[in-house]
Amino acid sequence: MKKNLFLLGLLVCSMASVAQTTEKADKPESWYFKLGASYFNQTASTEFPVVGGQLPNRDVYEGTLGANRLVSRESVTGSFGQGFRSGITAGYRFSTRLGVEMSANYYISNEKTMAQTTNRMVTPAPSATVPVTYLSFTAEGEIKAFDLAPAIVMFLGEAHGFEPYTKVGVIVPVHGTLDIKTNREYTTFVGANQVAKTDAYSKDVVKPNPTLGFMASLGTSYKLGKHISAFAELEYRNFTVHGKTKETEVYTENGVDKLNTTTNFRVASTAATHTNYVDKLTTTSNNSLTNPNGVDQTKPMDELSSYVGISGLGLTLGIKYSL
Repeated sequence: MKKNLFLLGLLVCSMASVAQTTEKADKPESWYFKLGASYFNQTASTEFPVVGGQLPNRDVYEGTLGANRLVSRESVTGSFGQGFRSGITAGYRFSTRLGVEMSANYYISNEKTMAQTTNRMVTPAPSATVPVTYLSFTAEGEIKAFDLAPAIVMFLGEAHGFEPYTKVGVIVPVHGTLDIKTNREYTTFVGANQVAKTDAYSKDVVKPNPTLGFMASLGTSYKLGKHISAFAELEYRNFTVHGKTKETEVYTENGVDKLNTTTNFRVASTAATHTNYVDKLTTTSNNSLTNPNGVDQTKPMDELSSYVGISGLGLTLGIKYSL
């Protein structure tokens, strides 16, 4: 570790020496501002967390009545690092070679399937005369986030209008949510006859704990005029988000709001619509897995904290204005 720190310090001193010996006589611009848009692709894929009690699997069931069985299962993996970002940046150059930036960004990820089930029997069917219900559902997640990203910039010198640079910094999420939208189809049969069908839709909103991420970029600007430049950046970023709370904000059946209907058998309590994420479940947690007294339906459910990844490699294009 000490050796790595020594080498890092030596590298910084060497770059500072080069910057001093190659610095131009004229004063570089001090303040500058950038406006850009980005598209990111995910760089790491991990298993998604449990969604509404459903494991992050893609399950397919076949058969009817007592013969309903699982015929295929695969893990659902991915990352919310794929998506679009827009942002504005303020920068200040201390010298020809060194500067700092502060970016404010809004990011919205692509929707990702987090869990899926096809034709699973959810009620017992002791005989062909008793109603039996099958469930098919798909849960999709989407992250929306606003973050700040302070960074140190090293400019590598200008040639033919191009000025390449590198920067490293941190990502500080200020506000964000993970929206999980789930479509469920309940189909009820008596024997071979369908007697009922319910299309249910829910939207769960997960709010995160504070976190910190890392970013690194390689870019270049190209002068279009005295104060205006175009720029392009290739950026890598990596951070994870841990859940803090979850709330069901929307629940409908066949288009009818059922969220606040206390007689509804699927959503009937605070425990069913609110979740607190914790690091450990104990005998006092509001969870039937560990609490011998079961679940207090008037309080939020306690569940183990999970996380999702937002790692990605992206390209940013935009305009830079220098004072």
